Amino acid sequence: MAADFLITLLRKGAGVLASTPRELPGEIDDPEPVSAIKRMSAVAASSTDGPRESLMVRATRYAVLLPLVYRIGTLPIAWAWLVTAHGTVPVVTAVTWFAVLANLAGLAWVLRVPDRSGRMTAVLLAADLVFAVVAGVAVSAAAPAPLYWPASWVPFLNWTGTVGLWTMCRGVPAGLALVVLGVPVQVGLLALGGQLSMWVPALVSGSGTMLVAVVVAAGTLVLLGVATRLALAIGMRLGVAGERSRTERALHDTVLQTLEAMAMRRPGDSAAQLEQVRAQARAQASELRRGLGTPGSTPDSLATELTGLATEMAREGLRAQLALSDLADDTLSEARRAAVRDATREALRNTLKHAGTREVVMRLAEHDGGIAVVVRDHGVGYDAGARPAGFGVSESMRARLTEAGGWCRIDSEPGRGTRVTLWVPR
Repeated sequence: MAADFLITLLRKGAGVLASTPRELPGEIDDPEPVSAIKRMSAVAASSTDGPRESLMVRATRYAVLLPLVYRIGTLPIAWAWLVTAHGTVPVVTAVTWFAVLANLAGLAWVLRVPDRSGRMTAVLLAADLVFAVVAGVAVSAAAPAPLYWPASWVPFLNWTGTVGLWTMCRGVPAGLALVVLGVPVQVGLLALGGQLSMWVPALVSGSGTMLVAVVVAAGTLVLLGVATRLALAIGMRLGVAGERSRTERALHDTVLQTLEAMAMRRPGDSAAQLEQVRAQARAQASELRRGLGTPGSTPDSLATELTGLATEMAREGLRAQLALSDLADDTLSEARRAAVRDATREALRNTLKHAGTREVVMRLAEHDGGIAVVVRDHGVGYDAGARPAGFGVSESMRARLTEAGGWCRIDSEPGRGTRVTLWVPR
């Protein structure tokens, strides 16, 4: 049975955010207006049984930044107030700036150092708790009696940060345990500072403030949990839509094109036409194998792939004249190279099917800081504004290049041919 996500998150802390279930309730990212209660209920009911992705594990560590930043901001303010109103207390100065430096170091460690096993995080949490107790003892023992209460603000604020930190990392039970632990600690510090007569109001205000720290940390966990699950659900939905789009493009650019080419055969030598169909099938099989990829294989340059594309189209009756500039296209990523190649194939097939000509010029050159392929024919042309873009233009060309950070421009007029420009950044 799937665990309740929000309850588990509050019970165990930020590490639960790293769980990535394979499916999420549809109400989480429903684009239709859904009440906040219904959406929150869907998040709360989602599973925590999925695998822990390494990237998500690293991202969950950022949840501890809030308590660290809280102490970096509040401790100097409390110290400055003490110095301004009552004068310098050396032990408070030492505790304040040691704590600030330690929290800055913790901030840098969280942002820069991975802790995949979590052992170092556990050690640092324990060290933080020990320092919080030691800081309270040092200030209570060394601060002058008249300055006990203003001086105690610094270690107390540090302690509330510890409560928030443990709540974020280890869950609400851990934070409440520190609130309970804080009771005897506060009594001991009051006795050490000679202020035991004030133990009742001190415990009420101190424990209440620590409970507020637990509530704030728990609320932050809930907000992070809702935001994480919402982002995960949207990502899964977009991933499914993207995969469907890629599958449709693959079918359009391979199987459908071959079937259409077979249907376009003119009467003639059946044996020759059968051989052409077989050649097309071999080319499509080769393209599908290349799409599956071979680990460790070195991809061809874009110029080489365009040359192969011209050879492939020649078997279907389209003669392509190549004009390849001497440029280094090895800086193109594999995704961008594939996007340009496949969009060029679609442009050539459109020429073959619609242009009324069997000749085309294909040029590869640098353009506007990127690489452009221009496909130019002198066929019948068409009014681009009057004809809606079909699947091949909208998906196999424009959408494919947009996903790669590029663009597709089609210039055409009736009787003046068509010019297709495909561009991607380096």
